Amino acid sequence: MLHAMIMAGGSGTRFWPASRHATPKQLLQLSGEQTLIQSTVRRLGSLVPAARVLVVTSQRLVDSIAAQLPELPRGAIIGEPCRRDTAPAIGLAAAILAQQDPAATMAVMPADHVIEPDHVFQDALAQAARMVAADERRIVTFGVRPTYPAESFGYIERGVALPGPAGAPAFQVARFREKPSAEVARQYVEAGRYYWNAGIFVWQARTILEALQRFEPDMHARVTAIARAYGSEHLADTFHREFAAIQGKSIDYAVMEHYDHVVVIEAPFTWDDVGSWRALARTHGADADGNTRAGRNLVVRTTNSIIRSTDDHLVATIGIDDLIIVHTPDATLVARQQDEEAVREIVKLIEEAGWDQYL
Repeated sequence: MLHAMIMAGGSGTRFWPASRHATPKQLLQLSGEQTLIQSTVRRLGSLVPAARVLVVTSQRLVDSIAAQLPELPRGAIIGEPCRRDTAPAIGLAAAILAQQDPAATMAVMPADHVIEPDHVFQDALAQAARMVAADERRIVTFGVRPTYPAESFGYIERGVALPGPAGAPAFQVARFREKPSAEVARQYVEAGRYYWNAGIFVWQARTILEALQRFEPDMHARVTAIARAYGSEHLADTFHREFAAIQGKSIDYAVMEHYDHVVVIEAPFTWDDVGSWRALARTHGADADGNTRAGRNLVVRTTNSIIRSTDDHLVATIGIDDLIIVHTPDATLVARQQDEEAVREIVKLIEEAGWDQYL
């Protein structure tokens, strides 16, 4: 049976000042009428109903996520006591699912991506599940054909083509590549055999647990201990003690780069990781002057800019180009688009100043 595990623990600092500790990126409405996490759950449709969805997030976000996803049982939202990257989160979800359904197949995905259309995404997940059923050793991931030489994404180098069930092209993975320099990214795009790593996986729960036991035995032991305590009066103490003792590591480092049976499906859906404010131009589109606008605003001789405000605050611009302007009730960001990575530096300065009310 196919289950889904949604990773929702990110902080989304590049979306400050809209993204805060209490409302990180995945809880914001950045594309369409739903928040990103709502879209992620509802994108699964009838393929994975709410009763078979787990969300792993930060402990402080459990209540907010529960409010946004009333269709999920409260016990399906798991709050980590501290951040330990993706491998422990995935391992814990796999251990819990394996106890509930020893034959569980897992689809793992981030909570903050924009993927369209829903039915094509569901078809791709179903194809991946069939490939896993055909060979339970397999780990299936999705690669997005690059449209430009992105330096902010990891890449997957494809190997030989694989026969299999009807669907999108599938290949053996030759190698995972780290985020490249601009020149290396250009070479990847020109080579034609590299994909952006979408961070979406399908596997048997027991397969990923066996891989963790092989490559990360201490991590495996600790997430297994937490899963065994689920539903008991000892859960809180066990969770805090064991999870805090884990050495944080991404699933790519922990497993993917060492595992021999990884398959990549060329994503038949459109995908955007919505990594920064400039992504709004892709998800919302732009007007004839290249502006992407949300909320109450007026523009005069304004071009190629991103302007976001609230409905009760007017932002008016005159004679600007290539800017990001984001207004919230207590903070406003104004930046050149090419400097958007420095938003993280602003967040760091706020932390150093002790102005926690702006975080």
